[in-house]
Amino acid sequence: MRRTLTLILIAAAIVGCKSEDILETRYLGSQTHTSILYSYNEDTDEVTPADTLVRGAKLTAVVNRTETVCEVDYMAVKRDEKLLYARSTELTTDPRAVVMERSVFVRTPASIISDIEHSKVGGNADKGAEVEVIGYDTIDVTGRVNRYHVRMDQVEGWLYGKYAVFEKEESLKRYKAEEYDKVHKAVKNPFGGGEAIGCDFYPTERVVFENNKMPEACYSLYLNISPAVIGKIDDYIALAKQTKINTFVIDIKDNECPGYKAEAMKIYSPTNYARAGANKEAMYAKAVKRLHEEGFYVVGRITCFKDSYLVKDHPEVAITEKATGMPFKHNKAYWPSPYDRTVWQFNVELAKEAVRKFGFNEINFDYVRFPDRMTKVEQFIDYHNKYDESKVQAIQRFVQYACDEIHAVGAYVSIDVFGEAANPGYTTAYGQYWPAISNIADAICGMPYPDHFSNGYYGIIKPWNHPYEILRAWGERVVARQEVTPTPAVVRTWIQAYNVMRHVDRNGIAYNAENVEKEIRGLYDAGLLGGYTTWHSGSNINKYREQMAAFQIDYLQEWKSKN
Repeated sequence: MRRTLTLILIAAAIVGCKSEDILETRYLGSQTHTSILYSYNEDTDEVTPADTLVRGAKLTAVVNRTETVCEVDYMAVKRDEKLLYARSTELTTDPRAVVMERSVFVRTPASIISDIEHSKVGGNADKGAEVEVIGYDTIDVTGRVNRYHVRMDQVEGWLYGKYAVFEKEESLKRYKAEEYDKVHKAVKNPFGGGEAIGCDFYPTERVVFENNKMPEACYSLYLNISPAVIGKIDDYIALAKQTKINTFVIDIKDNECPGYKAEAMKIYSPTNYARAGANKEAMYAKAVKRLHEEGFYVVGRITCFKDSYLVKDHPEVAITEKATGMPFKHNKAYWPSPYDRTVWQFNVELAKEAVRKFGFNEINFDYVRFPDRMTKVEQFIDYHNKYDESKVQAIQRFVQYACDEIHAVGAYVSIDVFGEAANPGYTTAYGQYWPAISNIADAICGMPYPDHFSNGYYGIIKPWNHPYEILRAWGERVVARQEVTPTPAVVRTWIQAYNVMRHVDRNGIAYNAENVEKEIRGLYDAGLLGGYTTWHSGSNINKYREQMAAFQIDYLQEWKSKN
C-alpha cells in the first residue's frame, strides 16, 4: 500500500510540473516566395508536407514544442486549429527578416539602380549573373520581392525582383525558346543594329493605375510648345469637344526646343534650362489642368537621343569622332549616345518631374534610337559602348529602365519607332527592333507617314497619294510583328496630318479630312485598334479644323460593330 501511494504521488508531481504551451508570434521566412508547413508523425518520427504559405505569413508558434528529424529542427505552429511544423530556421521574430535568400540570379538583363530617388544607374546586370542580396524594399501578397538591395562587382544598388530567379540554370533559360527563338534567330543583321536573339522576351506584367486609366483607343492631337498653341489650350479643347478626340500629346523637350525650365534640366543640362521658356511652367500647368478638367488623357513628349544642348553641356556623353574625339554631328544635330546611362537618367528624371509637377498621364519618348544612315561612317564613330551591348539591346534596356522608373510615379510610357521597324526579316541599323520594344512599352507608336515611303514601297506607286493603301499594308506587317511578341504593347500610330512635302512630290495630295480618315481606316482595317496621334509640327488649329470630320469618327466602335 505504501509503495503504491508513493508511485501515485510521484506521478502527480510529474504531471504538476508539466509546463503549458508557450505561444509566441513568429513570421514565416523563406529563400523563395513560399515555405512549407509539415505534419509530424510521432510513431515514425517523420515529417510530411501539409500546407504551403507565402513568406511573411504571421503565425502563432509553440516555441516549447520542437522536433528534430534527419538533423533538421522543426517548431510547432498553430494553423487552422491544427498543430503543424515549420523549419525552425524559417521562423523569425522580425517581420523584415522573412526574405532569406543570400543571392539571386539575373534572368532578364537589367539596370542596378544606385540611387532610387534619382533613377541613377550604377551598373548593368547581365543574364545569368549572380548578385548578392543585402536587403529588399517590400514583398507582395505572393511573397515576391519588389526590389532587392544587391551588391555585384563592387556596385551596390537596387534590382527589381521580377528580373531575378533563385537558380542559375533557370536564369540562363530563354522564354519559350522552342517557340520564339526560331523566330528571332531567323532575323538578319545586315546593317549592324544587332542580333534580335540577343534581346529578352520574357513577358512583361502590364500595369494598371487606379487613378490613371489609358483610353482603350487614344484619338490624339499633337500640340507643340508655342504660346500660340498650348497658350491657347481652350481653343483646342473647344475643337476637340466637337470630335471623338480624347487625348492630347504635348512637347516637353525636343532637340534645341526645351519647354519649361525643369529642375532636371537645371541639374543635367543647363543649356536646355537656359533656352527653355521663362514663363512656360505656368502655361504648362494651366494647359494640363484644363485638359484634365475636361476629361482628356494627357501625354508629355520627350526627345531622347537627339539633344544638341545636352551634348554642349556634357560632351563626354556624346557619340564622337574617333579621329578627333569631338562630338559627331549628324543631321544638323549632336547625339548623346544611347549607351550612356547618364543620358538615360536625364530623360527619365525629366519625365518623372513632369508627371509629378503637372500630372501627365503618360510619357512619350521620341528618338529612342541611334542615328540613322550611319553605315558609311560607322567605322569612324565611337559610341562609347561601356557594357558591350548591341544597339537593339541598348534600346530595349533603356525602354525597360524608363518603364520601371516612370511606372513608379504612376504614369504609362509610349515609345516612338520608325515605320521601317515593322518590316520583317532584319533589325534596323539604328537599334529599333519592333518585338523587343513592344514587349516592354505600354504603347508603341510607329511613324509610317505616307510621304516617308519611297515610290513603289509595298508595291504602291506614289504611296503618299494612297494613304489608305499604304497604311493598311504597313499595318498588316505590324500585326505580324505583334504576333511574335509575348506581351505586345498597345499600337497607337502617328499619322500624317500635314500636306505631302514638296520635295517628295510637287503634285502630292493635301492631307485634308478625307485623306486623314483614309489613313486611320487603313490602320483599323489592318487590325490596329489602339488609336492615332496627328503629326503636324505646327499644330495649326486651322489645319486641325479642316480635318475635323476625320476626328469625329469613333473608329474602334465601328470596328467592333463590324467584327
